[in-house]
Amino acid sequence: MKILIIEDEKELVKSMAEFLRQENYVCETAYSAHDAEDKILLFDYDCILLDINLPDGSGLRILEKLKENNKSDGVIIITANNSLEDRVLGLNLGADDYLAKPFFLPELSARVSAIIRRKQFGGSNKLAFREINIDLPGKIVKVNNTEVDLTRKEYDLLMFLLANKNRVVSKNAIAEHLSGDNAELLDKFDFLYSHIKNLKRKLADAGSEDYIKTVYGLGYKFSV
Repeated sequence: MKILIIEDEKELVKSMAEFLRQENYVCETAYSAHDAEDKILLFDYDCILLDINLPDGSGLRILEKLKENNKSDGVIIITANNSLEDRVLGLNLGADDYLAKPFFLPELSARVSAIIRRKQFGGSNKLAFREINIDLPGKIVKVNNTEVDLTRKEYDLLMFLLANKNRVVSKNAIAEHLSGDNAELLDKFDFLYSHIKNLKRKLADAGSEDYIKTVYGLGYKFSV
């Protein structure tokens, strides 16, 4: 799952990104409203952590941009300004949650997880697709009650395909989702082919049908 942190306090960004990466999220950063606008228009994020008070403008403008472009990224407003007026304005502009500084990183992670579950999986802690069952908070994947040992990237790949079930997802979109800003630095799509191959093998070894279909010239689709 991919997170964008929009915050100008670099030490806070560093601590947030390090913690969330340990929780198996891909994290990208923007330190200004200008950089953030470029990113939100180019890419999709599972959750955006947004500071209202940015050096070159209000973070509320980012919310307006998301709304203008019909983007459905989850948003948590993070700010030292805990006024009711700003909180209400942000929520009315489409933010999903509000967290005042200072905050505990485990609480931030829990809020991110809750928004992703609500946005993509109807708020459930469990996800089931035929013989595949996933415990979302625990990031545990089972096939016919047999736990499948997936790497972080393989788990993220499975979740991304399930979130886009029955839709063709391009190789570029998957690569960008798994690796964020580093996707363009990777050697073609060799890393993606490797993750796809390993995920398919591990699911099959546990007794799963092959639901990951190659759509030649386009990408992949998770379907029966």
